[in-house]
Amino acid sequence: MNERAERQRHILVVDDEPLIRQSVQMLLEDDGYIVDEAGSGAEALAMFEPGKFDMVFTDYCMPEMRGDQLAAAIKQRSPKQSVVMITAFPGRFQNPDCPLGGVDSLIIKPFEVDALRAAIARFAHG
Repeated sequence: MNERAERQRHILVVDDEPLIRQSVQMLLEDDGYIVDEAGSGAEALAMFEPGKFDMVFTDYCMPEMRGDQLAAAIKQRSPKQSVVMITAFPGRFQNPDCPLGGVDSLIIKPFEVDALRAAIARFAHG
């Protein structure tokens, strides 16, 4: 039996670029996930409740709050919450002086839908 048949996974997608956010949302909804989207870290934190989301995908470069800062804030509220960052700048995270903090994994832009699926399979709770 397919795990989605048991319970749909709920995913939060955070990106300040509407086109990216909506593209990720459409890809995930086509796979049968329930997807909420936020255009900023502050908006995401306002929506976030421990246990509500099986997975959070966040961009790194956003005004006011970077993705790693959002991940750290989410982990403070819910330490076991899975957070995967989508970034076009993976090099800065390969430096030991720039740890991932609350981020469980990275997906590098441009990405393929299989990268999202693999992250969900590996990190999503539920």
